Amino acid sequence: MVKPAIVYVCADCGAETLKWQGQCPQCAHWNTLEQRSITRRPAAAGPGTAATATPLDTLSSGELARLPTGMPELDRVFGGGLIPGSVTLLGGEPGIGKSTLLLQLADHAARSIPTLYLSAEESAAQIGVRARRLGVGAAGLRVVADTDVDAAMAAARDSGTRLLVVDSIQTVQLGSVGTPAGAITQLKECTAQLVRFAKSSGISVVIVGHVTKDGAIAGPRMLEHLVDTVLYFESDASSRFRTVRATKNRFGSVGELAFFHIGEQGLREVRNPSAIFLARAPTPAAGSIVTVTRDGRRPLLVELQALVDRMRFGAPRRVAQGLDSQRVAMLLAVLNRHGGLNLQEHDVFVNLVGGLEVTETACDLPVALALASSLADKAIAQSIVAFGELGLTGELRPVAYGEERLREAAKQGFTTALIPTDNAPRASIDGLKVVAVGRIDQALRAALG
Repeated sequence: MVKPAIVYVCADCGAETLKWQGQCPQCAHWNTLEQRSITRRPAAAGPGTAATATPLDTLSSGELARLPTGMPELDRVFGGGLIPGSVTLLGGEPGIGKSTLLLQLADHAARSIPTLYLSAEESAAQIGVRARRLGVGAAGLRVVADTDVDAAMAAARDSGTRLLVVDSIQTVQLGSVGTPAGAITQLKECTAQLVRFAKSSGISVVIVGHVTKDGAIAGPRMLEHLVDTVLYFESDASSRFRTVRATKNRFGSVGELAFFHIGEQGLREVRNPSAIFLARAPTPAAGSIVTVTRDGRRPLLVELQALVDRMRFGAPRRVAQGLDSQRVAMLLAVLNRHGGLNLQEHDVFVNLVGGLEVTETACDLPVALALASSLADKAIAQSIVAFGELGLTGELRPVAYGEERLREAAKQGFTTALIPTDNAPRASIDGLKVVAVGRIDQALRAALG
């Protein structure tokens, strides 16, 4: 009989050590080592069985049929739908709508394939109450309220299930692992068991993962290495809109974004997310301009606002919401040196409407134009859209996917685009006048006269 071994596991990073220490040797956090009893499996005697090798050309010739989720926005994030045998991890804050989204996904999938929804946080009656509120109830959707992963996998295998939803990974456990649910060892073993089950049976598995106070999925990132796709459910505190972002995807592009609106009937996808960020005032206002940013493969039109106010006391304030404040400070220096705008004695506030966060440099030019507009108290025409990167020497540099941004602006009704010279399209775009400039001073004159 194999004797259990005693190890100490860090609750933050998952590192193991043979003796207790006050500080974790890997992440250097204090008082995070917890005692665990694990069983070491003895090594097999003699050589093992050789694995079967398959030529790559025979594998790449076939195409796996994806399972549609019933929501084109969510299909975009997955890369076209769920791949058979894939494992997806969905993380998000409590109450943001993870269970609601997956219950709607399972309901749509159950109309074409057998689907099993495993809930370790709610009873079957509670799930039924939520299902009636959402108006879901496909005949092929079965619900199990249990915490045993082995029993759930056996039920999925016996019933011919093709999609298994686990809600959530922090509340299920394996009986062979001598730790409580939610422990690092339990999370790792449960996820690894579900991955092996999905790959061997071809059943798609979607796992709900809780997040820590830092916003990362609990388990310390080892779960993200095990699964195929990692999705994050995000939301602004005061917004009714939800976004699902792919941070890892072995079967599609990373960074794709899906928009949803939450209400009494559950989550409803937003087909035109640019309309969320373009609710502008009926009359032009100084310090406001629209830019075209890009999130994943989708161009988004976002209103950018800036406010310049004379400093009352102390040091001037530099506040940026949705943008990098350090880059805004750099743009102020470029405007002072190459644009003739002195803002050293002014407080500066920059905001992206709608709570969106943008990290790309295409917002440099619209930020500079909005600041100049607020300082001069002169509004920029509402028909103008702008994007471009601003260099330290005052030159305007091109950004990626310039023509796609211009076509999206024209589709939303804008008639003039102020862009860097190198982003000028080769062919004219119907209904859109393109003004291509090379330096920031030229852009200021073109926008403000």
